[in-house]
Amino acid sequence: MKATVIATFFGVFLTCTYTAKEATKKTKKAKLYVPQIDCDVKAGKIINPEFIAKCPPGCQDVKYRVYGTDIYASFSSVCNAAIHSGIIDNTGGKILVQKVAGHSGYRGSFSNGVRSLSLPRWRESFLVSEGKPRKGVTYPTTLEYSSSKSTTVKSEPKKPEQDLKGMKSADTANTSEKALEQGDTVRKENQTTPVPTPATQMATTTPTPMTTTTDPSTTMPQPTKTPAATRTTAAAAKTRPGLHRVRDMGSSSVHPAYASVVAAAARQVQAAQGRGQNTGVQRQEPVATFQRAASSPAHLAMETDSWKPGLSLFDTDCKVDLSFLMDGSWSIGKRRFQLQKRFLGNVAQALGIGSAGPLMGIVQYGDDPSTEFNLKTYANSKDLRNAIEKIQQKGGLSNVGKALSFVNKNFFLDANGNRGGAPNVVVVMVDGWPTDRVEEASRLARESGINIFFVTVEAAAQSEKQNVIEPNFVDKAVCRTSGFYSINVPSWFSLHKVVQPLVKRVCDTDRLACSKTCLNSADIGFVIDGSSSVGTGNFRTVLQFVANISKEFEISGTDTRIGAVQYTYEQRLEFSFDKHSTKQDVLNAIKRISYWSGGTSTGAAISYASEQLFSKSKPNKRKIMILITDGRSYDDVSMPAMAAHQNGVIAYSIGVAWAAPDELEAIASDPAKEHSFFVDEFDNLYRYVNQLIQNICTEFNSQPRN
Repeated sequence: MKATVIATFFGVFLTCTYTAKEATKKTKKAKLYVPQIDCDVKAGKIINPEFIAKCPPGCQDVKYRVYGTDIYASFSSVCNAAIHSGIIDNTGGKILVQKVAGHSGYRGSFSNGVRSLSLPRWRESFLVSEGKPRKGVTYPTTLEYSSSKSTTVKSEPKKPEQDLKGMKSADTANTSEKALEQGDTVRKENQTTPVPTPATQMATTTPTPMTTTTDPSTTMPQPTKTPAATRTTAAAAKTRPGLHRVRDMGSSSVHPAYASVVAAAARQVQAAQGRGQNTGVQRQEPVATFQRAASSPAHLAMETDSWKPGLSLFDTDCKVDLSFLMDGSWSIGKRRFQLQKRFLGNVAQALGIGSAGPLMGIVQYGDDPSTEFNLKTYANSKDLRNAIEKIQQKGGLSNVGKALSFVNKNFFLDANGNRGGAPNVVVVMVDGWPTDRVEEASRLARESGINIFFVTVEAAAQSEKQNVIEPNFVDKAVCRTSGFYSINVPSWFSLHKVVQPLVKRVCDTDRLACSKTCLNSADIGFVIDGSSSVGTGNFRTVLQFVANISKEFEISGTDTRIGAVQYTYEQRLEFSFDKHSTKQDVLNAIKRISYWSGGTSTGAAISYASEQLFSKSKPNKRKIMILITDGRSYDDVSMPAMAAHQNGVIAYSIGVAWAAPDELEAIASDPAKEHSFFVDEFDNLYRYVNQLIQNICTEFNSQPRN
């Protein structure tokens, strides 16, 4: 009996002990959940100022660019920066990221198998460290993104997209899935407002009337139930565009078909207003005075003072090939379409159209773009203005992306009057916002050397932004996001006040960044080894290599310029950047270079080229030095090369035969792997022509758009 009691006691004791341990485990603090990010995620895209994240395997790749060393520009890939800094390797892992202020310069380097690039300046930086939480800091379990990536919520399956430019009535409140697709930071996950029924065919169906009910917390109209027959018709007519803005109700300035669609909605709005309800359907017409947009340069208002209609601002100093994309959509209405034509006529007058100056053509867009007239159709402002007055509105949606693709492929052709030597400029007029996406079409146009300007009129109000298909579409479209390429006007009645600012900008050819390509915007200085070890025959091979590179560039006094220095113990300026202004003249000058023969003082040659060539380079040109040598230098190359790099010279080194690899790397800009080459004999130099040009262009195109 006693043994039984003791056994029972121990059994109860062990049970209680086990239960207590389990309870203790449950009361321990829950483990921090670490969100995972992709290899291509840049720090600037994440809103959180400090966070811990997990990087996947495989981020050590040149396509995930990194800018800086130890401290990185926020334009960099977070995970590849972590690999570069040695926090993780290519297998991935947890990292701690802290945002800090922008720097005036970022130094590129090679570290842990990753080449980081140099960058002159950037607006924001970040630090990477081991993925352990700091005391007193609460870290997010989900990250907030400023673009379309978001780990905050998961979207439900997409509903059929509706062609809405912005139904400016109160039935647009349901934006949960729409906003998530557009990249907004969404915190509300459970919006249950019914999706508005797409507009049905205008000729056969009228919109179903809507009733408005008032909720204590918000006023949100609810569509009435649609009869089955009407629903069938609506489903068959999904391709029909939805409503644009409700404008000019009852006015002849709105197309009759468009007015018939919005008439029922307008009557409902008026009825709701009569009951004192706040529908949010139509905002007050902006006052007809010029107001600076927040993103516009500070001096924009000052640019509007001196121009008067009938005056030309320029004679022949402004030489651009200009295409206006004219908004012909139904949303603009007939009255505003006339104001747009008047504005274009005033721009034509201010430009002073002429064969020796600016040329201008017009493409009208709606559902589909079409050319009204091309660059060579009119050679003076008077004829052009008369032609603009005769343009008829085409109607349709506001498919800006489609119009940009059309211009890129069809407008700037030699057959249409494109002059080649003049910058290509597109000015996009937009009433409100586009009904399609512009980012990809704009990128392709920019890569073709087209400068894109946007003039947006009556931009989306806060309550309308949910209807915009692509938020921040202007910044995604233009060459630089500094405000130079975009002008926002509060009202079509204020449009005449931006004639002068716009004309000044399109004619400021030094700031037209998209006309600057890797082939037409550099001062290229060749530094050629003429030492005795090269020999006469090999020297002619080197000159052929120099000529083969030079002829790939667009050479003129305003495009790429070529200069050359030959060196031995001494240095000789063969020709300067301003000596030859045509490609043929440059190629002839290269042929005339005579072989010098002597020693090899490469360091002194770099210093000489910096003083005699690159100190005279134009401020808006990229300074590129291409040095060819076949042996080790008698003097130090690192200090002269470093001085050249600090003065903005991008240095490429090409070594032949007995050239020293350590000197080639010291001469080359970072990353040295992309800026230095080696061949075993002179006859193989030709193999690196294309690679060299490709690297020059890759570096040019990789610079951020700010």
